[in-house]
Amino acid sequence: MRIIQWVKYALAPAALLLVGAGMQAQATRTWVSGVGDDVNPCSRTAPCKTFAGAISKTASGGVIDALDPGGYGALTITKPITIEGTGTLASALSSGVNAFVVNITTGTNRDVVLRNLSADGSGTTLGLNGVRFIAGDSLTVDNCSFEQFSGNGIEFAPNSLARLIVRNTTISQATGFGINVVPAVGGIARVSIHNSTISRNGNGIRVQDNANVTVFQSSITNNTTDGIFANSLVAAGMVVTVEASEITHNSGIGLRTAGGNSVMRVANSLISGNGTGASAAAGQLCTFTNNRLTGNTANGAFTGTCVPSNS
Repeated sequence: MRIIQWVKYALAPAALLLVGAGMQAQATRTWVSGVGDDVNPCSRTAPCKTFAGAISKTASGGVIDALDPGGYGALTITKPITIEGTGTLASALSSGVNAFVVNITTGTNRDVVLRNLSADGSGTTLGLNGVRFIAGDSLTVDNCSFEQFSGNGIEFAPNSLARLIVRNTTISQATGFGINVVPAVGGIARVSIHNSTISRNGNGIRVQDNANVTVFQSSITNNTTDGIFANSLVAAGMVVTVEASEITHNSGIGLRTAGGNSVMRVANSLISGNGTGASAAAGQLCTFTNNRLTGNTANGAFTGTCVPSNS
């Protein structure tokens, strides 16, 4: 009995050390490499192979960094994280699936950053979406590229108040929409699109209900159907503001509103080379000043001059 008790007490510190090691297993910064292995701890000297392998070893709010060029696979994100590809070509090859899914349902500061990444859905079966946002507080897409998806480049469908920031990003060859802002029931979207190019998609940008979207210094061009489409039927409606941007060479309508509660406000922008420049089937499609609505097959018209408001 005394021997058993001695062994028990002797092993207790070792057991505590093991527990402590397990609790400290997640690092604030982890690394992936094309020559890594997901059994590694994902340190800089022993990196993982995929984003999915690294995220389980990265603490909430931490950073996954890419060491070298590589395809690091699709990823479902369920905690705050930054995925960083600065200084290299970090890509998510995602034939047949979503490249990134953001679905953070618990906790606070549910923020995700995707920076300097490429998501490519090309393959025998095209990828679904470049990013599909379901739940979280915010998503920042910075200096990224999304191409070749059967759905959308970015599908932003929050189920609560959430923010999307897209800057310095290129989205092309999505069969659906370059950016599709479609809040779910109970969702409210606040979106800023800055210095980005959305081209050669089925449609450029769609905004549907309960959303406030700003498009600034961006190019919405050469999409198969519409450039920017605002459609709202709910009482809360939405506001889309387009400033200092070009909406050009879209085969359908450059700027389009539908649904009685849709409001699109446009300033200092070029609307040219589209099938129809501006069309308001319903709602408001108004001009502030200095827009150039010219050179379209049919120019169409704004519904009037925008009246400044706090909306």
